[in-house]
Amino acid sequence: MTGTTSKRRPVAVFDLGKTNSKMFVFAPDGSILDERRTKPAWISYKGRQVLDDQKLFTWMQQELAAAVSRHDVGSVMVSAHGCTFALVRGESELMHPVLDYEQEIPDTIAATFETVVPDYSEAFTPRLPLGLCYGRHVYWMAQEEPELFAATEAILGYSQYWVWRFSGRRLSEYSYLGVHCHLWAPFKRTYSSLVDRLGWRGKFPQIMPSGAIIGSTSLDLPDGTRQTIDVHNGVHDTNAAFSYYRMTGLQDFTLVSTGTWVVVINPDCPLSALDAERDMLCNVTVEGMAAPSLRFMGGRENDLIGRGWSEQISRNAVEAVIARGVFALPSWEAGGPFPEIKGTIVGGEVSGEERAALAALYVTMMTDLALDLIHSTNKIVVDGGLTKIALFTTMLAQLRPKQTVLCSTASEGTAKGAAALAFHALGLSPFKDETLHVAGSTLQGLEAYRDTWRELSNAARRQARTACSEGTE
Repeated sequence: MTGTTSKRRPVAVFDLGKTNSKMFVFAPDGSILDERRTKPAWISYKGRQVLDDQKLFTWMQQELAAAVSRHDVGSVMVSAHGCTFALVRGESELMHPVLDYEQEIPDTIAATFETVVPDYSEAFTPRLPLGLCYGRHVYWMAQEEPELFAATEAILGYSQYWVWRFSGRRLSEYSYLGVHCHLWAPFKRTYSSLVDRLGWRGKFPQIMPSGAIIGSTSLDLPDGTRQTIDVHNGVHDTNAAFSYYRMTGLQDFTLVSTGTWVVVINPDCPLSALDAERDMLCNVTVEGMAAPSLRFMGGRENDLIGRGWSEQISRNAVEAVIARGVFALPSWEAGGPFPEIKGTIVGGEVSGEERAALAALYVTMMTDLALDLIHSTNKIVVDGGLTKIALFTTMLAQLRPKQTVLCSTASEGTAKGAAALAFHALGLSPFKDETLHVAGSTLQGLEAYRDTWRELSNAARRQARTACSEGTE
């Protein structure tokens, strides 16, 4: 399907994160004309934490209509966070509210899921708690709401859910199907054995490329008129960012995409290096190709450790924490390469700016370790919210002197990636490489601090694993 209304007109992109939801309006030359922000609301339904999807959709419709009126927007595109899905029927019926992935499933259902989950060598999805692998939550619904699930006509990834809300069309897309869900076999480029074993294949609709124009939506504008614009197929947010840098001409790089999650993608990582016990997995690119990855909830952890500090952090504060030997050890949230241990601070108490410096050191240590685990020896591209902490990127560059570290000049790589995919469908390529070289900091004792942090973290992990092993004997 080709767009009849959107050629050479601005594109509205909804960038829907777990914590923040944003709308950007991109001009055909790639510049941002407008942006709006809100926060999704999570509410209780039948004892489950779910999205207030109508509240969010009302905001999306209102902002999109205003953008059409102000900027003559011709189409809409969605980039969305992972681990989330919707069960739908027809063109408008949501069978159950969208689940919050940060909730555990009942023990009995978790136990039976373990008997049907595909081998790691097939789906390259680790066995994680909560809904961090969303096939686990799909299974929960199938077991706990069997009649509802049987009546479900389509299982939609989160980005495709919003495409359906706007257009009424049920679709799938590679990058979301393959995002740590147990439902996709990345090297076979088809559904996993779990899907066929449970008879779900018929509930997954046609796969269409991200960015493709798949339908239209009609909007009531503020002046009382009604206008129709095109709808593009959506995309998983981290894969949108990865696609963006490739579309600007960058090749042979590892992406460090930062937001609520820090996701590290290195296509050159050998499969033999992937470790299910360290939250290593295969994402899937928008073209359907496997992309070895590792993730941890670094943005959330930075906020927790730093207690919401929002100012810049001085070199003096970081060096004071290093000199005193204060360490934040993993993990402060579920998932990541240290799932066996709970976050703690050792070596003394810190507050204020030094507490924020400790948080910045923590996410730097975790990212540096992630780059080693994912076998990154190529260029490193860092984008997203954590790039606002200047010392995060410069410390990373200091710790990796043999690699070129590049930082995006815009913190909205996922939104730009979604826009690039939409413009590509319109025959446009407005974005150019805008990354900047990052010079390493020269912090005294940073390398020794990194070595000690790893020793302490690995020792805690070994102790926890030994205790778990002894407890099961």
